[in-house]
Amino acid sequence: MRENKPDKLRELTREEVELRLSDLQEELQTLRFRASLKQEGNPLRIRELRRDIARTKTLLHEDERGVRTLASSQQKSTP
Repeated sequence: MRENKPDKLRELTREEVELRLSDLQEELQTLRFRASLKQEGNPLRIRELRRDIARTKTLLHEDERGVRTLASSQQKSTP
């Protein structure tokens, strides 16, 4: 699941990236709960999620600091 590559995420608006981050965090919480009950079939998925969350947070921090910017809302609304 490499849909969270930085180049792809930079094409999204800040709101979309924040929404993706909350979805990833929710999925991680669910997987950790299932792993504690010994129901998870793929333990490496937790590692992937943690890395995707870190990657997403880094992009948000870069945008906040002005190092690299994410797509703006005006750019996404034009066809």
